[in-house]
Amino acid sequence: MYYSTVALIPARAGSKRIPGKNIKTLGGHPLIAYAIQSAFDSGLFDEIYVSSDSARILEIAFHYGALGITRPPEFATDTSADDEWIVDVFEQMNDYGVKLPHYYAIVRPTSPFRTGYMIKRAFSEWNKKSLMKAVEPVKQHPEKMWERIGYYMQPLYPGNNHFYPTQSLKIFYVQNASLEFRARFDAHPFYQPFFTEGYEGFDLNTENDWILAEALIEKGYAKLPRIEKEPYDFTAV
Repeated sequence: MYYSTVALIPARAGSKRIPGKNIKTLGGHPLIAYAIQSAFDSGLFDEIYVSSDSARILEIAFHYGALGITRPPEFATDTSADDEWIVDVFEQMNDYGVKLPHYYAIVRPTSPFRTGYMIKRAFSEWNKKSLMKAVEPVKQHPEKMWERIGYYMQPLYPGNNHFYPTQSLKIFYVQNASLEFRARFDAHPFYQPFFTEGYEGFDLNTENDWILAEALIEKGYAKLPRIEKEPYDFTAV
């Protein structure tokens, strides 16, 4: 039986740390273009949708081949949860008579080094019955962390593991924003990890992240998905 699969790309206009982040130019194209391209390159998706409260972002998404869904302002705040805009996307699809997918991926614009191959790899590893979330080993181990208690501090984790070398401690993972897979039906409330490699899970959120991304590209340590389309013309009316 064939199950339809779509990619959902969240791209609200508001971004305090990097103003206009989702459409800021990196490597000749707006940041969101690489999320769209990697989704196309995977060959997995029946459609690619961008959810945004910005008409300009939706226009840019259309230029790069994605379909746009206007997001209500109340689902585009700094505190809006993913489930709010996801439910809105499916409700709008249903209102327009579009058949709802069985599977969907969340492909965020903030991971520009994600590739179509990575998305295919994740989908092939996914058991289709749980939620899959991209993760990577933590760089700062939680058992080396402390919390302040008045004038003193205590380990965040009880015990004496903070005395031991990091390499001897249990491996912990942190989620990155590069990819999630979910099933709309029959999904168990458990998370299956997808382990990103190299810079696949690089998450671009601050000005320092942006500077690092440009340096990685310039030095050839990381590559952006190749985009054949002409860059979006920001001067066009």
